[in-house]
Amino acid sequence: MRLIPRGGLGQIGKNMMLLECGDDIVVIDSGLMFPSEEMLGVDIIIPDMSYLLKNRDRVRGLVITHGHEDHIGAVPHLLQSLNVPVYATKLSARLISMGLKQKGVKVKAQINEVPPGDVVKLGCMSVEFFPVCHSIPDAAGLVIQTPLGTIVHTGDFKLDHNPIIGEPTDLHRLALIGTQQVLLLLSDSTYAELPGYTPSEQTVTESLDRIIVGAQGRVIIATFSSLVARIQQAMDIAAKYKRHVFVTGRSMEGMVKVASETGYLKIPASTLSKYEQVHNLPPDRVVILTTGTQGEPTSALVRMGNGEHSQVRIMPGDTVVMSATPIPGNEALVSKTINKLFRLGADVVYGHQSRVHVHGHGSEEELKTILNLVRPKYFVPVHGEYRHLAKHAKLAEDMGVAGENVFILDNGDVLEIGVNGAKVVGKVPAGDIMANGLITAELDGGMLRDRRLLSRDGVVVVAIVLSRETGKPVGEPQITGRGFVGAGDCNELWSGGQRAVASAIAYSQGAGKGRSAVEASAREALARYFYEKTHRRPVILPIVTEV
Repeated sequence: MRLIPRGGLGQIGKNMMLLECGDDIVVIDSGLMFPSEEMLGVDIIIPDMSYLLKNRDRVRGLVITHGHEDHIGAVPHLLQSLNVPVYATKLSARLISMGLKQKGVKVKAQINEVPPGDVVKLGCMSVEFFPVCHSIPDAAGLVIQTPLGTIVHTGDFKLDHNPIIGEPTDLHRLALIGTQQVLLLLSDSTYAELPGYTPSEQTVTESLDRIIVGAQGRVIIATFSSLVARIQQAMDIAAKYKRHVFVTGRSMEGMVKVASETGYLKIPASTLSKYEQVHNLPPDRVVILTTGTQGEPTSALVRMGNGEHSQVRIMPGDTVVMSATPIPGNEALVSKTINKLFRLGADVVYGHQSRVHVHGHGSEEELKTILNLVRPKYFVPVHGEYRHLAKHAKLAEDMGVAGENVFILDNGDVLEIGVNGAKVVGKVPAGDIMANGLITAELDGGMLRDRRLLSRDGVVVVAIVLSRETGKPVGEPQITGRGFVGAGDCNELWSGGQRAVASAIAYSQGAGKGRSAVEASAREALARYFYEKTHRRPVILPIVTEV
């Protein structure tokens, strides 16, 4: 049997894991990752699927642990190229279907809803879904039976024994499996660095209740659209104090619709209202649910902070609750949003001390509990940056797993497990694939370098007309630019650039060189001239035409 991670290791996001056994391949999750700031013009990052496409005849199915975008966001891209059945719990399946519809992707693949406890046969392997508690309902762990033994994949989980929505993590099932010999455990590592236990969602209920009852004006609660438990808490408390709830933000509106249709969100009677109704109510009768906790430029909360939202304007007396923790890398965007909201007169509630958010992953003691119950022969930490994986690997050794049986893998590593042991036997390509809409391409360093240059120093186009008969210039070169210098600074600069280009063309033609040499000479001459005059290096595009 071979285990091949395609994403999700050494990073947060882009989760995809392949299990190979004999002639069969089972894919676990197909998620996206959001680009870093220097990845200009890239919408999302998805796993490299070339290995799957080369082995398409062996792929038996795609199994989904839960409905977060870092686990299902690349499903449309996968299903465009690969017609394989998808197996997921009810909410996850509905979210996948909604995502396919929103992107206008029509696929032949069947989306199968699998209740927890059911078993799906996929070639020589069978997959059982068991419930785990996470920050989205209907999350599942997997028990995978193979000819070599049992594999347990926890999915993303925490041990909340009294969740707002759904079932707690099925420790009884894990304990029962642990009485047998478990071959391999794959376990969530995201918060392996945090000591103790992750607090229950119930602690957030108390904080939100206190905030809403004490607010004199509107309460605007920003959270992840997938955090259905938070949406439920907000609606229940709003109903308790006879406030009406208005939902804004496309992803939030979609989640409320899907979660209520599937029965995971119970909307109190006469609580959810349309904007026209809420707009005419006194401020102290209104709660607004929205997205934008990560400072995303197009999100509803950021548009409110910029005064650009078509329906909601921030005004003095509003209380804004940031019910989420900034994802690493988003801190500056979040701080900018909070500052804008304060400047508009809102009271913003945020940070750990406010107790308006708890994360959805198990901390150190919860990870120890899983290791103690499952007692695997082999252990592979998953879902986390390298430091999280390393910390989780050390925990496994402390809990009795032999050091030589613990593997910290990189994306693309091939871990082979046989009757005589386990070892990393090779590596397959597992680079980042960038996606703009539904168009994908390998993440190219040269392309990103050009985009950084364009964003920093702009672009200059020089148009050169040559006579087809004589090969000599017709008129002067024409120079235009974007993002390089201001309009008032360019006339003298352009004139000097024209002289530099004309001189370079005369030299290249005197040496008897062709049209391509004219382009190269113009580019080199302008690059040298602009750097001397401005100490900047714009992207230079020569266009040579013949008349």
